[in-house]
Amino acid sequence: MSDISLNLSYAGGAARRRPARGNRGSHKRFPNRTHQRSFPGRGHAHRDARPEHAAPPRQNGAFAQLVSSPSGALCGHRAPSSARQPPAPIASSRGCGAKPGEPAERRPAPAAAHRPSPAESHRAAAQTSTRIPTKYLALDCEMVGTGPKGSISKLARCSLVSYDGDVVYDKFINPPVPVTDYRTRWSGIRRSDLVNAAPYSEARKEILRLLMGKVVIGHAVHNDFNVLGYSHPAALTRDTSRIPLLNQRAGFAATECASLKRLTKAIFNRDIQTGKKGHSSVEDARATMELYKVVEEEWERTLASSRSQ
Repeated sequence: MSDISLNLSYAGGAARRRPARGNRGSHKRFPNRTHQRSFPGRGHAHRDARPEHAAPPRQNGAFAQLVSSPSGALCGHRAPSSARQPPAPIASSRGCGAKPGEPAERRPAPAAAHRPSPAESHRAAAQTSTRIPTKYLALDCEMVGTGPKGSISKLARCSLVSYDGDVVYDKFINPPVPVTDYRTRWSGIRRSDLVNAAPYSEARKEILRLLMGKVVIGHAVHNDFNVLGYSHPAALTRDTSRIPLLNQRAGFAATECASLKRLTKAIFNRDIQTGKKGHSSVEDARATMELYKVVEEEWERTLASSRSQ
């Protein structure tokens, strides 16, 4: 309990009270608790100690921090300016919290997808072609003769089969110039087959689109590419007429250029290209794919080792 000393003056009798002016008497005066002063001889109480519940002194316009709290500020009072945390910035975007009429935040447009060139597609297919059946197509074309005595070969039918032997493409094709020799004995093409056949320019686009990026297998396939006016990448080309491994399996000389009919008979004991109706490009393409699959693993290892050297 605090000690209170009183200094009372009794000179001249009892101290007179000053009359209240206006409405000052109806309100109690609250002493300034910030600075307590003692005035001896004037009848004011002198306090030597500050009560425990007194408000803290002001420091730089704010209350001093007396009670520590998790937030670092006195409960019910403002914390010092050094302890205040600035509000986190709010990102400007259209949506919840956005001001009306405020422009939406512009986001960078996504980059356009890169379209690989034909050369890039061929290179990518060459790197991933091994043991991927969907990347393989067997090609076979049938030709007719144009020009004097039918000496110029033109495309009249084209067939493409998948790794499993399914037909992917098979159409009769009308050459852009008159046919002088149908070569029916070998080609199997007749005049009636070309009456409603697809135009050469249209069919060529369809065929090349299918060949793009594929491993193309054919027997003497350079002849098929010639009538298409097309050159396929060597890394994606497999010619069964130039595989010494097939000749060895068939019992032929390694350097011999055996026909498709002979190879199929020697390895599978199956006859193709028989009868008077001529060849079937679908049958020939399937036989070519089957021959390739016989030596596929060993041939692909040989090609891979030759590229790495």
